[in-house]
Amino acid sequence: MNYRELLEADRRLVILKALAEDPGYSHNESVLQSVLDLFGHRVSRDQVRTLLSWLAEQGLVELDRVSSCLVARLSARGGEVAAGRTVVPGVKRPAPGN
Repeated sequence: MNYRELLEADRRLVILKALAEDPGYSHNESVLQSVLDLFGHRVSRDQVRTLLSWLAEQGLVELDRVSSCLVARLSARGGEVAAGRTVVPGVKRPAPGN
């Protein structure tokens, strides 16, 4: 895995974990961009949308468009990945206890 792939895998995990921690298992793209920034990933809104599209293609999130904003909701499979019970290539595996 090269540096770029490592960053993408970590960003995807950060998104899944943020969704898993929300009582409604969902956030909009703006909130997710802020969460990524908190974890050291300064990414554009377009990059957040690309990450969300990839996660949706893998069946890890469901996307809804509300006006001009994307809202992501964690799928059951996405929750399994966020908890480390399922491994998906391209998503970093959480460390034990995280």
